[in-house]
Amino acid sequence: MTVFHVAETFVSINGEGRRAGQLAVFVRFCGCNLNCAYCDTQWANRADAPYTGMTAREIYDSIKATGVTNVTLTGGEPLMQDGIADLLTLLSQDEGLYVEIETNGSVPADFVLDMPHNRPSLTMDYKTGASGMEHRMCLHNFERLTAHDTVKFVCGSRADLETALRVCRQYELIGRCAVYLSPVFGAIEPADMVEFVKEHRLNGVNIQLQMHKFIWDPNQKGV
Repeated sequence: MTVFHVAETFVSINGEGRRAGQLAVFVRFCGCNLNCAYCDTQWANRADAPYTGMTAREIYDSIKATGVTNVTLTGGEPLMQDGIADLLTLLSQDEGLYVEIETNGSVPADFVLDMPHNRPSLTMDYKTGASGMEHRMCLHNFERLTAHDTVKFVCGSRADLETALRVCRQYELIGRCAVYLSPVFGAIEPADMVEFVKEHRLNGVNIQLQMHKFIWDPNQKGV
């Protein structure tokens, strides 16, 4: 039986994504295969990160105990967790839950996309130059996303915005899935992002700030 290394579980609002502002229960897993320059959860990625060992059933039971129906699996990188397919299968059997996986775009997601019943929604990053990890992207993922999914570009410069535009065009993302542009916190003016969207007439593209970083201290855990 797989025991997951869970860095934390908590209830808060979604700070970004399709259900921003809505109540959600978060399950954060330890460990990530990337090392993004702007990562705000590095503490959960370290080999010595504190964790609670939980089985898939224990995770499910803890989610249900909250009474919250939006579920966000995050990290770290959820898709690299041993046994994650078993957890997703268990969660998919509960029609009352809306499950979102925040994934960094570097891990093949085919097993999620091929789930036959009530599959989770993928919120998938495309890592731009600001991250230092663009070379690690699993490009096949972006060919398979559907209207159920979201691609998020975290941008720290005009060059990152240009990258986002190129990738959107190359994989015909706009109109096929949701597309969000988010600023690296403190690195780029959101107004400049708005001007870029206006300049290129990017109908259907969303600009989104990380809401939780304005409500609470940007470095605060559990929010």
